[in-house]
Amino acid sequence: MNFVEELKWRGMIHDIMPGTDELLAREMTTAYVGIDPTADSLHIGHLVGVMMLKHLQVSGHRPIVLIGGATGMIGDPSMKNAERNLLDEQTLRHNQECIKKQLSSFLDFSSGKPNQAEMVNNYDWMKDISFLDFIRDIGKHITVNYMMAKDSVKKRLSGDAREGLSFTEFSYQLVQGFDFLHLYRTKNCKLQMGGSDQWGNITTGTELIRRIEGGEAFALTCPLITKADGGKFGKTESGNVWLDANRTSPYQFYQFWLNTSDEDAVKYIKIFTLLKREEVEALIEEHAKAPHERLLQKRLAEEITVMVHGRDAFDFAVEASQILFGKGTTETLRKMDDTTLLSVFDGVPVFEVSKAALEQGVPVLDLLSESSAVFPSKGEARRTITGGGVSINKEKLESVDTVVNTSALLNGKYILVQKGKKNFYLLLAQ
Repeated sequence: MNFVEELKWRGMIHDIMPGTDELLAREMTTAYVGIDPTADSLHIGHLVGVMMLKHLQVSGHRPIVLIGGATGMIGDPSMKNAERNLLDEQTLRHNQECIKKQLSSFLDFSSGKPNQAEMVNNYDWMKDISFLDFIRDIGKHITVNYMMAKDSVKKRLSGDAREGLSFTEFSYQLVQGFDFLHLYRTKNCKLQMGGSDQWGNITTGTELIRRIEGGEAFALTCPLITKADGGKFGKTESGNVWLDANRTSPYQFYQFWLNTSDEDAVKYIKIFTLLKREEVEALIEEHAKAPHERLLQKRLAEEITVMVHGRDAFDFAVEASQILFGKGTTETLRKMDDTTLLSVFDGVPVFEVSKAALEQGVPVLDLLSESSAVFPSKGEARRTITGGGVSINKEKLESVDTVVNTSALLNGKYILVQKGKKNFYLLLAQ
C-alpha cells in the first residue's frame, strides 16, 4: 500500500514536504507523531494522528508515538489563546501508560516485526540537559527571526498584549525541533507527522537536522478536522468525546458517530476507518439513495466503536439504542451502568420516590400517581394499565394490584416507567 496515496484519497494530507513520497518508496521509514499527555485518556481529536500512524504501519513503515512529557510541562502555543496548565512527572507517567494501553487497539507494539511501533517520552532525554547546554548546542542554530516568522508565534504576538507569549512557550518549537533531531540520531526517524497547526514546529525540526547533522528529514501534516455546521469536532455539550469508557461510555461514543451529519459522515468514514476505497465509495453511493436509513453513519459508528471498545461493547451499544424504539429488554436495562442508563434516557422526566417506602412495597397505582406524577390520577393510571399501556423496566404491567419493591430498582436506585410507546419516566429512589 502506498502510504501517501492512501492518505490522499482519504483527505488526510494538508501539507507534505517535497521528497516525502520518494523517501517512503525507497525504504522502510520511521515516522513519529507527538501526543500531549495532559490527560490519562486520548479523545477523538487525537484519532487523526493515530490513524496516520496506523496507515503508516499497515504500509510497512515504522511508527513512533512520542509522549510529550517535557513539552507537556511547557505547553504548545499553536492555536492556543493562553498558556496551559503544567503537569508534574508522576501525573505525566501515569497518563503515558494509560495512553499506550489505548493505542494498543490501533498499533502493534509487541509482535517483534521490524516495523513494530514504539512509544518514547521526550522527558527521558530532556530531563538531564541543562539550559546552558541547550542554548549552546541547539539554540544557536536557529535565529529569532526564523522563530518569529512561524504562524503560531505571530498569532500570539499580534493578540491581546496582556496575554502575550511567554519565553517558555516561545521556546516550544526549539524543544520540539530537538525531539525530531534526537529521534533522527537515535531511531533513524526521518519523518514527523501531525496536524496542520504543527507545520511550523515540525519544519523547525527538519531545519535543525539539516543544519546540525547535514541530514534530510521530512514533514507531513493532516487538515484540522471540522464539522460541516462550523462546530468544533469532537466536542459535545458535556465536553470531549474520550476513548476511555469511564469518561465517555461506549454507548455515548457510538451515539456520537451515529448522529453525525451526512456531509460529515462522508468525510469521517474515510478518515476514521480502515475500509478500502471501493467499499467506502459503494457505501457513499448506497447511502445517497436512501439517506434516511443512515447507512453511512451506522457503518462509521460500528467500525470505530469496535476498533476502540471491541465488538461486545458495540453490540451492547446497539442493543441499548433499541430501548427507545421498543426493542430493548429488561435484561438489557439491568446490564447498564448508571452513565449509560442516564445517557439513553437523557431528557426524560425524573421523579424522586422514597427508597424506604419501596423496601416495604408500594402499590403501583400509588407509585405512579401519588409518589410520582407519571399519571395525574389513580383513575387514569388504572385505565392505562388495564389497557396494557404501562411497562416497568420494559415488562408490561399485568395487574393494577401489583406492588413494587426494591427488587425493581436498576443499579439500586432507578425504575424505568414507560407509558404508551414513546413516553418514558425515571423514578429515582432516594
